[in-house]
Amino acid sequence: MIGRYRPGDSLLHRMPAGAKLLLLIASIVAATVCVHSPLQTGIGAVVVAGLFTVAGIPVRVALAQLRPTVWMLLVIAVFQVLATSPARAVVVCGVLLISVALAAVVTLTTRVTDMLDAVTYGLGPLRRIGVDPERIGLLLALAIRCVPLLAGIVHDVAQARRARGLQWSMTALATPVLVRALRTADAMGDALAARGADDH
Repeated sequence: MIGRYRPGDSLLHRMPAGAKLLLLIASIVAATVCVHSPLQTGIGAVVVAGLFTVAGIPVRVALAQLRPTVWMLLVIAVFQVLATSPARAVVVCGVLLISVALAAVVTLTTRVTDMLDAVTYGLGPLRRIGVDPERIGLLLALAIRCVPLLAGIVHDVAQARRARGLQWSMTALATPVLVRALRTADAMGDALAARGADDH
């Protein structure tokens, strides 16, 4: 769900990363607290669509950011309809979709390095209580890097499993993925240790 940065010169592209992250948090909290009806959900969706337009993000790119949430939203919608009401299902799923879309707007208009720098700078005051902002920034960078890395491992193993005619075997998928992920983690840890990342 981490969108690829799309270069541009829109207002959202020029906005500082720290300000965008703070507005993202505030917007998600506001949507969670203030949206109580399908009408309000629709208004929020229109506002988010307007942000994609302002940022110059094509419709196909915007939809690609939301597509992975479809199955999760369907499950949540069914549960909400059975447990509460269709209107409540629209609100809950709508708020989740709006939150994901807002995060996508931020990641598509902000370089990852700028976001990490903003987080590191924002955590600066916590040095007084022993927090190391640079180390946290490094952890975030590694986490972001590992998402596509792990996805690539799963894709490669799934392709190999399909070639062997074992596409329905979960063991043939889970075991190689786990082994390759652990090997990659060990190699990454050794590389960090060699660069003195574990000196503190």
